[in-house]
Amino acid sequence: MANHYRKGAGNQRMRGRGGRARGKRGGAKNIQSNRFHTTRVEEPGQRDDQESIHSPEESEEPISDAEESSSEEEQVGHGGYTSLLQALHAHHSQGSSARKRRKLDHQQSSSDRQEVKKDLLDNHAVKVIEDRVPEQEERADDAETEASDHSSVDDSIEGSDPFEVHFASPDDIVLSQRLSAIAQNSWQTHKTEYGNSYKSALMMPEGSQDAQHKAKLHLARPKSLKLKPRLAEKAVTNWSEFDALESIVAPLMFMYMDVLFCTRTLANGHSLRKLSCLHLLNHVLKTRDRVIKNNARKSKHDDTDDLELRDQGFTRPKVLIILPTRQSCVNWVGEIAALYGSEQQENRKRFEESYVQETDDVPSNKPDDFQALFGGNDDDLFRIGLKFTRKSLKFFSQFYNSDIIIASPLGLRTSMGSEDKKKNDYDFLSSIELVIVDQADALMMQNWENVEYIFDHVNRQPKEAHGCDFSRVREWYLDGNAKHLRQTVIFSAFNTPDLNLIFSNHMKNIAGKAKISRDHDGAMLGLDVQLKQTFTRFESPIPAMDPEARFKYFTTAVITNLNSRLKSSSSAAGTPQGILIFIPSYFDFVRVRNYFSTSTSTQHISFGSISEYTSVKEVARARSHFFSGRHSTLLYTERAHHFRRYHLRGVKSVIMYGLPDNPIFYREIVGGYLAASMKEGRLDPSDARVRSIFSRWDAMKLERIVGSRRVVSLLREKGGDRFDFV
Repeated sequence: MANHYRKGAGNQRMRGRGGRARGKRGGAKNIQSNRFHTTRVEEPGQRDDQESIHSPEESEEPISDAEESSSEEEQVGHGGYTSLLQALHAHHSQGSSARKRRKLDHQQSSSDRQEVKKDLLDNHAVKVIEDRVPEQEERADDAETEASDHSSVDDSIEGSDPFEVHFASPDDIVLSQRLSAIAQNSWQTHKTEYGNSYKSALMMPEGSQDAQHKAKLHLARPKSLKLKPRLAEKAVTNWSEFDALESIVAPLMFMYMDVLFCTRTLANGHSLRKLSCLHLLNHVLKTRDRVIKNNARKSKHDDTDDLELRDQGFTRPKVLIILPTRQSCVNWVGEIAALYGSEQQENRKRFEESYVQETDDVPSNKPDDFQALFGGNDDDLFRIGLKFTRKSLKFFSQFYNSDIIIASPLGLRTSMGSEDKKKNDYDFLSSIELVIVDQADALMMQNWENVEYIFDHVNRQPKEAHGCDFSRVREWYLDGNAKHLRQTVIFSAFNTPDLNLIFSNHMKNIAGKAKISRDHDGAMLGLDVQLKQTFTRFESPIPAMDPEARFKYFTTAVITNLNSRLKSSSSAAGTPQGILIFIPSYFDFVRVRNYFSTSTSTQHISFGSISEYTSVKEVARARSHFFSGRHSTLLYTERAHHFRRYHLRGVKSVIMYGLPDNPIFYREIVGGYLAASMKEGRLDPSDARVRSIFSRWDAMKLERIVGSRRVVSLLREKGGDRFDFV
């Protein structure tokens, strides 16, 4: 298995969740230790024996996408197949001439695509994966489809169905114009504010005529959606009408626009998940049924040269869902299965044994968001394929035979192969038409580079044929434009520069894209105590130089102030105590820790440290020494707090080396820790203080802490760089 590293972590081995084996919480067992010792934090003769820590074992159970059930799918009955042909006969007589004209109009471009097909076939000698059944052959097994799924209802709405307009039959002129605008990075933006405090920035390729219409579009109820009949019944059962949030998200999602939703909460998470499952199922079923229809049309004609049926991609998988834990996978699969309502569910028992955890080992005193994320099976190494037939939903189908792939970033990254390009296999991502990323804020605390790697490899031209019938591949696939028709939907509790980078570089949909957010009141207003909060700004010319500028400011301004407090301290120990230094980045943590150990400026300061890689034994020692006053200062990382939510005692002042991405952490660290010290009588309210340093590149973090109304003045104020709030 390839090694994966986190930005700024040097050569520290990274699994998706803080370096723990298989992503489990519960200690840093079997991890190479980067234990740090200094004579300033331990007295002679009192050092404990060093704990032996090794690299995480790669003994993950065999991943399921390599296994395939031996059960045979239901064979197509002759009577049902004949009925299907009769039902389609009238529609085919109308569409045949139009197909011929389309073929003549694109004779020249078709010759170019033949070269693409020829190259793939020649280079790989039509190498077909043995365990991969050709897509059209697999789909033919499902030909006995319910009559309602092929009724005249579907045919009558094809002109207005977003699936038809966006994927099946996009207008060539519109497609060409929007691809040209995207290539020039030319977008027109429309901003909309909604009455429920949500706001959106909708971006359309320059020249789009429907931008203003989409910006104002609302859906009141699911009856307005173009759904498959079997799903329409489920939708009416689940939604009598959409709530305020769903009425905003639904039209964007079902019109195949890219969506970056930055206000996911515990309250709306389930609603967004259920709406997404309805959308992805609708897409999968329409794709499948279109192939079945065209199979019937093709078998009816003796001369198929005049029949151009473009209804497929290079490979079968069409939907990719990226999630943080196995428990989140259980939640998504449960919604999908409930909406699909299949009569049979193959390998369901195996899925429950591998993914469902009956007992919840999360302590009840942990915050609600922590319990929601880490409750149940919190393993972050998983991947699974789902395959749909008329009567069954199959779990653990091979990727190349699956309709939907659900995976964690680490699980999918490992299945794509090693760093050696000759051994990589990501062709199963070549025809993904819908990507959904849920709980992106949690994925930020894993190895975000895995997410970036996945997006870099989605919709690439396949290296092998994989049994593909190129005569059925849609033209925009052959032209290499699949990434511009793919829909990407991301749900996150907040926005970050990394998400903005995905929005700019990988969300370039011809249907447009939307970013939904809301104004923030400010986490500093929701504290349990009243105390002085100081924010100091330092200058940083460019983002690349921000770490260096931050470290320089910290070692000059902050440490100087800390030494001044030390000299004037009247405490019995002669040093100020209970100073918690919160450091978001592990790279910055290592740098600050080394500075405290080696610099003459900090030689009189005893300190401990807790990071995401600190062993349980060392954490207990650091917490004990900090509470007792043996260590006056404690260095603490954001990821350690994310994965553990320690209740640190003895905190009397807080220094934010950098602001946390998650505003909840600010409340818990500044408000929670200081409030606890006050209740215990260890801290006088007048002595409680917090100091946060920031630069203009922390604008999004700062907005969530101080509020949307105050952030501009803090970033642009010319009269000074220090701001106090009481």
